[in-house]
Amino acid sequence: MSKVTDLSKLKVALVHDYLRDYGGAERVLEALHETFPDAPVYVAFVDRRALGMQWQNFADWDIRESWLTEIPFYKKFFSPLRIFAPNYFAEFDFSNYDVVISSTNAYFAKAVRVPKTALHVCYCHTPSRSLYGYTTMTDWKKNGLTNLFGTLINHYLRVVDVKIAQHVQYFVANSHETADRIKKFYRRDSIIIYPPVEVPSVPPTDQKGEYFLYVNRLAFSKHPELAVQACTELKLPLKVVGTGKMLARLRGIAGPTIEFLGSVDDAELHELYAGAKALLYPVEDEDFGIVPIEAMGHGVPVIAHRSGGPKETIIENKTGIFFDDLTRAGLIAAIHKFEKQKFNRQKIYEHATQFNKKHFEEKIRQFISEKLTA
Repeated sequence: MSKVTDLSKLKVALVHDYLRDYGGAERVLEALHETFPDAPVYVAFVDRRALGMQWQNFADWDIRESWLTEIPFYKKFFSPLRIFAPNYFAEFDFSNYDVVISSTNAYFAKAVRVPKTALHVCYCHTPSRSLYGYTTMTDWKKNGLTNLFGTLINHYLRVVDVKIAQHVQYFVANSHETADRIKKFYRRDSIIIYPPVEVPSVPPTDQKGEYFLYVNRLAFSKHPELAVQACTELKLPLKVVGTGKMLARLRGIAGPTIEFLGSVDDAELHELYAGAKALLYPVEDEDFGIVPIEAMGHGVPVIAHRSGGPKETIIENKTGIFFDDLTRAGLIAAIHKFEKQKFNRQKIYEHATQFNKKHFEEKIRQFISEKLTA
């Protein structure tokens, strides 16, 4: 292994599952690219239309797509085509690189083949949720046909996934929750480096906030319906930020106090956080959860389901509260409890600063330097 410690002299490549959605994994990729701005980014494919306004974040990058893009209608069928995903990444050529950093959860970016002279670090957002029994973005088991074929494909890919994981040199987990999953399913150790979060440099004011806020994909595992149902029943104002296949259903059950804002840019999102009374986060078994940190970075307390990553980042009764019953009634009870408590927005903000981007970049650089000189 090279003894070079000056990372600026190294040839670095970044690998990411695909660029289609914009969530926590993509924010991590952005931070990695800021850390290594000359690094090309290898992905299975890019869907500029699906990214919408967020495509501008990546438009001037050196992005290299796989042979998946040669398959007709790949943007529509990329999910079932994941059976070939390990091959997409295995066929990229990394022979001229010193360091390869793969960023992955479900689409096998870690399947890259890296020469023995290079370092391969996998930043794992989680082992694929669909392969290991966790809820996913869609309720695919509800349909008999997709349940049958999905179960068969997942069994095959689970075997492949475990085999591929053994070829990764070092795993970096985004949370203790994910580190436990890596240990359980891959039998591999990992170190934990929390994802970068945009925390304002200016502390929040003491204003209480005027509305509840939901920020996330409108997807099955995120349970936005609970936030909409709870605030509709309680006649509380709720602003919903995000897009997804559940939008039509959510509009159908929403009362007059619910406002759907769709996708917003970062400036508008900061304003929405600043004016919120609390963030509602009814997500099941979250891997880490950047959104709660973003909210707390604006001094906003979080009402979250007691599972996954938020258990590590939210201090109960100080920066937020938890609820155990993942139902409308469970969230309503948590909102009632929240209304009776007082939270110090300044202390919530101070807690969030430990997750800022500077800390992430420093720890990534330090980790790679240590492994290169080991």
